[in-house]
Amino acid sequence: MADRAELAAFLRARREALQPEDVGLPRGRRRRTGGLRREEVAALCDMSVDYYSRIEQPRGPNPSEQMLAALARGLHLALEERDHLFQLAGYATPRRVRRGDHINPGMMRILDRLEDTPAQVVNHLGETLRQTRMAVALLGDETAFTGLARSLHYRWFTDPVTRLTHPSGDHSAHSRLLVADLYGAYARDGGDSRTAELVDALHTASPEFAALWSEHPVLGPYCAPKRFQHPQLGRLELHCQTLVDPDQAQRLLVFTAVPGSESHERLQLLSALGG
Repeated sequence: MADRAELAAFLRARREALQPEDVGLPRGRRRRTGGLRREEVAALCDMSVDYYSRIEQPRGPNPSEQMLAALARGLHLALEERDHLFQLAGYATPRRVRRGDHINPGMMRILDRLEDTPAQVVNHLGETLRQTRMAVALLGDETAFTGLARSLHYRWFTDPVTRLTHPSGDHSAHSRLLVADLYGAYARDGGDSRTAELVDALHTASPEFAALWSEHPVLGPYCAPKRFQHPQLGRLELHCQTLVDPDQAQRLLVFTAVPGSESHERLQLLSALGG
């Protein structure tokens, strides 16, 4: 059973412990109270202020697992704190395989400070968990997909629109890179995993994927320069620097261009395009 009073107290304590700087928000000069405001937490969690307020008071319906996951991300909870949150709401502790969607608080703090840079967090299946506004402007909203399409690996081999992001001459190399990346994840996760389900689905859906998989590709330099084809800015050559969280099997991808290059100048225009 849910313990609504303890759930409310736990959320309130975590909200009051966070400062605006911890989540990438500016601190106004007239700010007098410590911690975050309820409306700030609601915005971070993509929910209405009224809905969040009712949980904290406590009143209203018991939050769903999806809402709890959003609260855990917005409040930058550690995995143990996330488990405790679910237990207070009356749910079983999420299994380890489902924790791949929860971003480590340290990685979240880094991402929050990259708002002027294209950056995003992806898991081992190529599912984008969070993007900066600049990353959305560069790549589109990759967090909006559902089902198998959440994975870039799956979209690349099943949806031709996905390939418009890169010049056609680079498609073959990019296909091999994605297969090698998934091959490495499969070697770690084994045959009884979400990775295996994705691999099986791709074998059925894409002869190209099946052919590349049969070659047992090994992942090469992941930070090699990549060419992007943007619908408004044209071609950009970007470096993708990667910060790895081995516990969560997640990567923070940061896209940069060589200063003074044409790609660097075009990258500066992304902020004007918005998300």
